[in-house]
Amino acid sequence: MSELIIEAGRSEGQYWRDLWRYRELFYVLAWRDVTVRYKQTSIGVIWALLVPLVNTVLQTFIFRKLAHMNSVGNAPYALMVFAGTMPWLFFSGSLSGAMQSVTQNTNLISKIYFPRLIIPAGAVVTALADLGIQFFLLAGMMAFFHVWPTWHLLFLPFFVLLAFGAALGPGLFLTSLIVKYRDFRFVIGFLMQVGAYITPVGYASSAIRDRFGELGLAIYSLNPMVGVIDGFRWAILGADAPLDPLPFLISVTTTAAFMFFGIWYFRRMERSFADII
Repeated sequence: MSELIIEAGRSEGQYWRDLWRYRELFYVLAWRDVTVRYKQTSIGVIWALLVPLVNTVLQTFIFRKLAHMNSVGNAPYALMVFAGTMPWLFFSGSLSGAMQSVTQNTNLISKIYFPRLIIPAGAVVTALADLGIQFFLLAGMMAFFHVWPTWHLLFLPFFVLLAFGAALGPGLFLTSLIVKYRDFRFVIGFLMQVGAYITPVGYASSAIRDRFGELGLAIYSLNPMVGVIDGFRWAILGADAPLDPLPFLISVTTTAAFMFFGIWYFRRMERSFADII
């Protein structure tokens, strides 16, 4: 049996070792959030299928029928939109869960010691359950449109991990803000609704290049979800959705920057969580 000694001024390295030592708490909290999510819905896992399906229909109608956007390569437009909807819903669900996770666990935080980073990280992992369910719908849509997976699909776990990082970094920053400023979550909810239209969910990111040129696309790619969505489409649609290296690298760099900043800010603020909440 290991012995945990809590000392004032514990080193940064000790904190990261504690994350590993408290991994079972991470599993418990993540599993609790998954079970609570589906127990509190009247239609259960169907909700995880209905939301992306409705979103795909709406985005296809808006950008294909009204804005006359084109798909990538020869891919069916609806399938291209669904391939972008999956990571976006994962990102928005992860961000929403992470930024409220600390305030929803006030009793736990105020009573025992553990690395607080476990809580928002567990909330992001919880969103993987919905993403996993949506892959069944993706398989059905690919069969319906006679689009078959290629070797690109082997890289999909990497892009899921990238989406995890894209959500966790901002999530850590926002949950630190919301602990002190509770009303801030309403602003984020509005921004997420707008973000669905300024992120290439319902259209290909190449449309930005066609309208604003290479510089416009480079600036647009500072949005970390641009690289994630382009990566998902490349993995799912294969050669029909080529992955542009420069925008992808810009998005990955932005994701890494958000991760480092989010972790730094969260670690700076978490010492006062128990006092504030």
